[in-house]
Amino acid sequence: MRYLTDRKRAMGKGSAHSGTEHHWYMTVSAVGLAFMVPAWLYIFGSALGGTQEEVVATFARPFPAILTALVIFVGMRHFAKGATMMIEDYTQGSARRVLVIIAISLSYAITATGLFALARIAL
Repeated sequence: MRYLTDRKRAMGKGSAHSGTEHHWYMTVSAVGLAFMVPAWLYIFGSALGGTQEEVVATFARPFPAILTALVIFVGMRHFAKGATMMIEDYTQGSARRVLVIIAISLSYAITATGLFALARIAL
């Protein structure tokens, strides 16, 4: 005998059976980026135009390096999920699969390249 009704089993799940997890992730990452990006722009802007030694000294400190890594990682994950959602909404068939793979691969490549460059500067 089942104690859950059909409505209770379906509650919180859309057609993809993931509920609002995608929307919640996008909202949380957008709020996080809204706080991180202005702080990062201030740090990046103050280092912009300096000599190589000054820029390396700026990003060798822990806070600017960690903030830059977070902006790169969270920003690219936010991009990948948003681009995937847009592609799924507006394309069909095998083009959808190819474009999703390209968007996710691009975000991983940019993340890896950015973190590698940051590690080279910071260490």
